[in-house]
Amino acid sequence: YYSEMSMKEWRRLVKDPYHRLEFDTTMHFLRKYLPKRGLILDAGGGPGRYAIELAKLGYEIVLLDLTPKLLEIARKQIRRAKVQDRVKGVLEGSIEDLSAFQDSAFDAVLCLGGALSHIVDRKRREKAISELIRVAKRKAPIFISVIGRLAVLIRGLVDFPDALEDREIFRRIRDTGDYYGERGFAPCHFFLPEELEASLRRRGVRILETVGLEGLASTHRKKTNRLYRKRPKAWKIWWETHLKTCTHPGVASISEHFLIICRKI
Repeated sequence: YYSEMSMKEWRRLVKDPYHRLEFDTTMHFLRKYLPKRGLILDAGGGPGRYAIELAKLGYEIVLLDLTPKLLEIARKQIRRAKVQDRVKGVLEGSIEDLSAFQDSAFDAVLCLGGALSHIVDRKRREKAISELIRVAKRKAPIFISVIGRLAVLIRGLVDFPDALEDREIFRRIRDTGDYYGERGFAPCHFFLPEELEASLRRRGVRILETVGLEGLASTHRKKTNRLYRKRPKAWKIWWETHLKTCTHPGVASISEHFLIICRKI
């Protein structure tokens, strides 16, 4: 899927104001919790949108992804941004197997944009979570964002009512979060916040915040874009409101993507 949609994935986070909510909100919380300097692993970082932004802020980055075409774009964009000296590696590999890295190798670990959601098998997904924690230093922040299950159900009602008629698929997503790629999008596991929080707590990390990245704007793409373009004063109030409400548990639950920030103890 991502081999065929590689340039679309590079543009996705900045294609319009609605999609920028995911990127800008993530960057807000990265700035809040990252150490002032250090070596960061961007695991499942795709074409490098976050890696490049953090390199510009002075961090050293290792970017890892499973898809060669995304890594090809990342290398080009890293050169274009002139941050090659801060990107210490662009590596092909899976978040399930970080054996290329020693224990406690990184000052922070990122797994953003739903990379973990694309592991449908529960045991493999749990192994990936363990790996992300293993390679983080003690007291290092770990940032994991995934695709939210409730937002997918809401979009079935709002945008894709025909999906409700595929009862087996819809009920499986509703009841388990598992989607096997039947309707075109890549196979995914759609998370509930409490599900991912519990998995992290079982591994002894401390949850710092859970954030709804699109927040209250979730599923309202056209109206969000229209507000930004037509009502700039109103948008400023909305952005302020978004940052004040995005950590509310109910808002995180219904967000298209949510971010969990935790700390390795």
